[in-house]
Amino acid sequence: MSIKGKAYIMGAYEHPTRDAPDKSTPQLHAECAKGALADAGLTKDDIDGYFCAGDAPGFGGMSMVDYMGLKNVRHMDSTETGGSSYLLHVGHAAQAIAAGKCTVALITLAGRPRQNKFFPGGGGGRPGQLTDGAPEAGFENIYGGSTHNTYGMCAMRHMYEYGTTSEQLAWIKVAASHHAQYNEHAFLKDVVTVEQVVNSRMISDPLHLLDCCVVTDGGGALIVTSPEVAKSLKRPLVKVIGAGEAPKGPRGGKDLDLTHSGALWSGPIAFEEAGVTPQDMKYASIYDSFTITVLMQLEDLGFCKKGEGGKFVSDGNLISGVGKLPFNTDGGGLCNNHPTNRGGITKVIEAVRQLRGEAHPKVQVPNCDLALAHGTGGSLGTRHGAGTVIMEREA
Repeated sequence: MSIKGKAYIMGAYEHPTRDAPDKSTPQLHAECAKGALADAGLTKDDIDGYFCAGDAPGFGGMSMVDYMGLKNVRHMDSTETGGSSYLLHVGHAAQAIAAGKCTVALITLAGRPRQNKFFPGGGGGRPGQLTDGAPEAGFENIYGGSTHNTYGMCAMRHMYEYGTTSEQLAWIKVAASHHAQYNEHAFLKDVVTVEQVVNSRMISDPLHLLDCCVVTDGGGALIVTSPEVAKSLKRPLVKVIGAGEAPKGPRGGKDLDLTHSGALWSGPIAFEEAGVTPQDMKYASIYDSFTITVLMQLEDLGFCKKGEGGKFVSDGNLISGVGKLPFNTDGGGLCNNHPTNRGGITKVIEAVRQLRGEAHPKVQVPNCDLALAHGTGGSLGTRHGAGTVIMEREA
């Protein structure tokens, strides 16, 4: 069953906070839900489907449905694939709606990583942590591996294979900063130069401090509805026309390729279902935990050939009003917002803004009628999940 045209994103809300010492994680989830419902023109009693990931506290969906007082939920999904979870949730919500399991689906994300003193250690665990976590944790965590290490290895391998440079990667941060300057809520609002990026302190060779995303509290929420509900609301219509998801794993090292991401598989699935190509896209929200994350996904999604991502980004193609493919016009995870160590939902939110014509006037893409949002979760290049969603503005 294709989901093309079977569901619409009618509510989108990004929490304005970036530092929340006075709010609990459930409270942030509820505030995001309230904002998305208000944006759609619906109430919590209209919700009959609820979607969340590992950031939801307690027993996930069960706890949050009870906390938010959602009395009519008849379908739940707590799929967990890290930062790509919310891209998958959009696709899963569309599937559930198409199958008649629900008509108004709520998706929420929220977290307070800035209040967690252990967060800066990355996602790989602390030295001496032997058995907790993923199956490979007992073999890797004793060496103090971290998220930064893995992404640094991907960047180094890409440089070795294709001649990519630190200066080219820096252009991704430069583009994000050009957009963030117009976002009043962005965590980092200052425009940066290539020189500032490559001269910032080294974090995990060859990635510098400014190659890394911000760490913020906050969250966001989406409302996905049936066509019938969507057309009864007085809001711009943003139709889901394609979705793809794919895991990537090295199978114990047998298939290890650090220069490819799961987008190599999830992208074609979404494009085929939508009946469009990468060249048709007017705007792209690309998950940006690090600059190398963006570059690899651009290549794997087909916006440029493998190995040519460095030239593509250094030509300014990601800057709105200048390049071929405006990206992350809210500033993205590199400058705006990256809550809970997983920012996938913000990618969909900004794509919806662009399709509605509600992005900041300085970064709004003219006649934006087709947009892509893509996320990764896990460790880029090794074990992770990828999710791609393609959306269309309906007149």
